[in-house]
Amino acid sequence: MPRAAFGAEFDGADGYLNSPTVGLPPGFVVDAVRGHVDAWQQGAVYAPDFDADVEAGRAGYAALVGVPASAVAIGGSVSALLALVAAAVPDGARVVTFAGEFTSVSFPFAAHAARGVTVTELAPGELERRAGEFDVVAVSLVQSASGNVLDSTVLRANVGDAMTVIDVTQALGWCDVDLSWADVTVGGAYKWLLAPRGMAWMSLRDSVIDRVVPLAANWYAGENPWATVYGLPLRLAADARRYDASPSWASAIGAGAALPWLAGLDRAAVHAHSVGLANRLRAELALEPVESAIVSIPVAGATDVADVSAQLQRAGIRAAVRAGAVRVGFHLYNTDDDLDRLLQALQS
Repeated sequence: MPRAAFGAEFDGADGYLNSPTVGLPPGFVVDAVRGHVDAWQQGAVYAPDFDADVEAGRAGYAALVGVPASAVAIGGSVSALLALVAAAVPDGARVVTFAGEFTSVSFPFAAHAARGVTVTELAPGELERRAGEFDVVAVSLVQSASGNVLDSTVLRANVGDAMTVIDVTQALGWCDVDLSWADVTVGGAYKWLLAPRGMAWMSLRDSVIDRVVPLAANWYAGENPWATVYGLPLRLAADARRYDASPSWASAIGAGAALPWLAGLDRAAVHAHSVGLANRLRAELALEPVESAIVSIPVAGATDVADVSAQLQRAGIRAAVRAGAVRVGFHLYNTDDDLDRLLQALQS
C-alpha cells in the first residue's frame, strides 16, 4: 500500500533507505511523467509547453537554496554544469576539496591540471579552517559516502576571497539550509529531490556570472529560446539562463512537479524528521549524533559488508554499500517502522 507522508503518497517506501542513491517519487510526480509518456505515444506533445515545467523546477531549486530564479541555470548533470565553472578558473588556480569527495565535484577541476590548476584534498575541519589559503573551495554540503556535513559557519569565517562551490545533491530536499552566500551551488534531481534523473541546477552569484563563459551555448540558452533556434548573431539570456542546456522533457516534467512541492513544505519539519530517525539509529549503534540524514554503518571487513548487505536485502531493507560501509538515508517518507526493521536485521 502507498505510504502517506507530508501530504503525498509514496509507493515502495516500506523499508526503503536508499534515498542517497535514488529517491522515491511522490505519486503526483509519477502521474505527471506518465501523462507525458501517454501524450508522446499519442502524438500530442507540443514542445513549448515544457518551458513551464522547466521554470517551475528552476523556481523550486532557487527557493530551496535561497536565491532568485534568475540566478539559476539548468543542465543534465552536476559535472556538466561544474565543467563551466572549472573552465573559468584562472591558470594556476589552487582548488581545495574534501578527501574522498564525490568525483563529480573534484574531477571537473582536476581535468585542468595542464593549465596548472591544482586540487588539494583536506580532511573535514582542516578544510574549513584553511579555506582562505586557496582560490576555489569545491565541496559537497553533505558527503555522499559518510553523511558528514560541511561546517559552513567555519568555512564562511575563513574563506576570504576564495570562490565557494557547493554541491547540494546529498542535502537539498531534506536539509533546511540557506546557501544564498555561496558563489556557486549545484545539485542533481534524482536523489533527495525526488525527480527523474536527467535534470540538474546551478546557481551563480553575479560576480561569478561575469567570469564564466557559456561554453555549451545552445538555442535554449537564449533570452527567448524559441526565437534563437536559427542563425546568428549570438543572442544569449542576460542572466544565468545563458548557461541552460536543452532540457530532457520527461525529467523536466518530474522536476517541475517535485521541486515546487518540496519548496512549499515546512522544511524545518522535514529536516527534523529525517535527521531524527538517523540520529536514533546512531544512538542504537553507539555512533556520535550528526545533523545528517545519511548514516554510514561501519562493518568489520569487505566480506562482512557483502554479508550485511545481503542480510538487509532479505529483511526487505533497501540500502547501499559505499566506501566499505553500509549506507542508509532517511527521507520524509521513512518512519520508525523502517528504522525498527533495520535494527532488527542488524542485530540478527
